[in-house]
Amino acid sequence: MTELFDMARPPIRTRWFLRPLTYLLSLPDVLAHKTMIHYEGTKDLKGPYLILSNHNAFMDFKVLTKAIYPRRANYVVAIDGFIGREWLLRNVGCICKRKFTSDSTLVRQLVKVVENGDVAVVYPEARYSLCGTTAVLPESLGKLCRLLGVPVAVLICHGHHVNSPFWNLRSRGIKPTEADFKLLFTPGDLKTLTVDEINARLVQAFQYDDFAWLRQKGLQMHYDKRAEGLQRVLYQCPSCGTEYEMSSQGNELICKHCGKRWTMHPDGVLEALDGAPTEFPHVPDWYEWERLQVRAEVEAGTYDSGELPVDVRSLPNARRFIALGSGVMRHNMDGFKVHVRGLLGKEYDMELPVPSLYSCHIEYNYLDKWGDCVDLNTLTDTWYTYPKSDRCSVTKMALATEELYFAYRRKIGKPCKPGLA
Repeated sequence: MTELFDMARPPIRTRWFLRPLTYLLSLPDVLAHKTMIHYEGTKDLKGPYLILSNHNAFMDFKVLTKAIYPRRANYVVAIDGFIGREWLLRNVGCICKRKFTSDSTLVRQLVKVVENGDVAVVYPEARYSLCGTTAVLPESLGKLCRLLGVPVAVLICHGHHVNSPFWNLRSRGIKPTEADFKLLFTPGDLKTLTVDEINARLVQAFQYDDFAWLRQKGLQMHYDKRAEGLQRVLYQCPSCGTEYEMSSQGNELICKHCGKRWTMHPDGVLEALDGAPTEFPHVPDWYEWERLQVRAEVEAGTYDSGELPVDVRSLPNARRFIALGSGVMRHNMDGFKVHVRGLLGKEYDMELPVPSLYSCHIEYNYLDKWGDCVDLNTLTDTWYTYPKSDRCSVTKMALATEELYFAYRRKIGKPCKPGLA
């Protein structure tokens, strides 16, 4: 029987000998990008307190480490971050979480962190932003803030997505980057505000747009293949409406169906070539247009990925991925269903109905060898599910997961508030 990751092991306070190491490992990138940290009520903030940070790149961790040093912190980290380095991550204070699962164990661990007098660090968007803008926040966030009863600060980093976007991690040399480190709630605030009021302030604090920030700061991307990989996010042509036939080369984005081309300028602006009209100069606007197309399918009751051939790798613990086998996945109005036949003929199933999943995590060309995937989680396992078809998009599945959940909430008479799920 496969040993499971021990999610319930109490969080370890960062070992004294590792605290300066985390700082030294973070400092070179922070200095290279000339990161400016703007403190607002946080410069002399003592633990315990809670930090909620946005999530655009691994650089987020480094800036946060610099911002709070020398204070001890415990970071909530996805299980794949622990692969092959569980001892190290536990001892620098990391707490394991399987993405987009309701996990009361994590809450107990965060309570322990603040009882220890340390800083609890949570990335509530639970994934890297796909286009440098805010992802949906869980509505349970306000309840967590009230439960912990300690000061709540937000760290919003700017420039990390446009420097190293999730869809192409090569550095664009953006500098200076910025981070706003702001005290949002005192313990007294949390006692007097309702959960809805807390959530509304959190949503407001988390508004950011890296492409808009890049233009506002007059900065440019120093990379001659800056559009490569963008078709993973912008999978539908706004000119002809065709899905799954976008491609990229160098600084250009191309629709293989109608032939239309766009160039991405160093400031991140998209422009159609040959004098054609530019539907969306701003990358996040194109992405939100795709969301509207998915929403229309959901509202019509027609959303369906069809049966897709998939390979599945399981991650029950932090030792290694286990090749579970091949099978089929379908994402439709009922949610996700995956059926796998293992290498020895054993069959496995995972079903995640719409109400159980307000969003999902996806990967682009994961580990540079297995392609795009959707990772689907239970409390005891994570399935990295790789579609083996070019007639699908994991980005569309992520958008559909959210839109299906929003539609479900409207149907039961409990619609989600803006920015929350």
